[in-house]
Amino acid sequence: MNPFIRIGIAIIFGVLCGKAMNKLKVPSVAGYIIAGLILGVSGFNLLNADAISQFSSISDFALCIIAFNIGSELELSVVKKLGRSIFVIALCEALGAFFFVTLISYALTQKPEVALILGSVSAATAPAATVMVLREYGAKGPLASTLMGVVAVDDAICLIIYAMAASVAKVFVNHDVITLNKVLFLPLEEIIVSIVVGCLMGIVLTYLLRLSKKDMEMLPFIIGALLLMDGMATTFHLSPLLSAMSLGIIVANLSSKKHKAFSLIENFSPPIIAAFFILAGARLNIFYIPQIGLLGIAYFLFRIIGKVSGASLGATISKAPKVVKQYIGFGLLSQVGVAVGLAITVSREFPGTDLGTLVVTILLATTIATEIIGPMMTKYAITKAHETNI
Repeated sequence: MNPFIRIGIAIIFGVLCGKAMNKLKVPSVAGYIIAGLILGVSGFNLLNADAISQFSSISDFALCIIAFNIGSELELSVVKKLGRSIFVIALCEALGAFFFVTLISYALTQKPEVALILGSVSAATAPAATVMVLREYGAKGPLASTLMGVVAVDDAICLIIYAMAASVAKVFVNHDVITLNKVLFLPLEEIIVSIVVGCLMGIVLTYLLRLSKKDMEMLPFIIGALLLMDGMATTFHLSPLLSAMSLGIIVANLSSKKHKAFSLIENFSPPIIAAFFILAGARLNIFYIPQIGLLGIAYFLFRIIGKVSGASLGATISKAPKVVKQYIGFGLLSQVGVAVGLAITVSREFPGTDLGTLVVTILLATTIATEIIGPMMTKYAITKAHETNI
């Protein structure tokens, strides 16, 4: 079947499922994931492995748009007001998930390499689902702003945790030598260079936006900058998420046309974002669920416990507003995207072992649940905090 027919059917069906979910008072992103499950490898196989591979560039571009939008929320005034709490909460929720999952995984398997890798992957929070729910319900307030900031910096923290954990795990698997360069300097270099490149591109885009006289000029500049950013990050092994987020932060703080710029990309992006979630759902195989066993169930439950308790602890330490302390953890449960990418990385970094297969199986199986529960919990949080505009 022609790939355009596949993706056209998928987007239309996904939007219809999203509307059906809205009628049940459930965020539309859950409908997109369910549509992907029905059309993907778990269902009719319209979006099979080959099709998903063909459309991988759509998913990459969608993540850049999402990260760019996250950057729009991190204006200097907001960062000054919430900056300390954002970083403390992000650190505590990531480490909370890491420690809880690592401990329970080691208790069940007695394998330190398995425990470390599962723990490090559990630290990741997917920004896409959280951001989409906040946008869908027009969320504004301290909880929404803090959530945006936390999911923005979570990936940087997760990359550091994973790099350190993987380096130690390799000692147990391959009898490698732990070095400070592998454990700390290389991951820090990737993060710093990703941010610097994104900031430089942001300065260029700010200048191009100043030259723009019409909307029809601004949007191509923004799309072109994001595509260029994505391509550079992929080519030079940087983080597309951190680069695109940095680009958005620079535009949000330096451009006099920032409101128009972010409004244009927000109006352009819905079909791209919908395709991203549909393809994510299509990738998930429900037949993995029986294979995860007690370890998978423990991973799922203890990750939630770590995220929620860690985020609440971070909010308490940083003296964040009361609504942030109460509900911030419920907006950090989604995991598709970064975590699945890390699972694939595990398969590459630990060839000849069953570690990659185990992590991918657990990740894909539990992600089915987190991607449906996660958006619902985010909606619950912003509703209880009275920050929705719908």
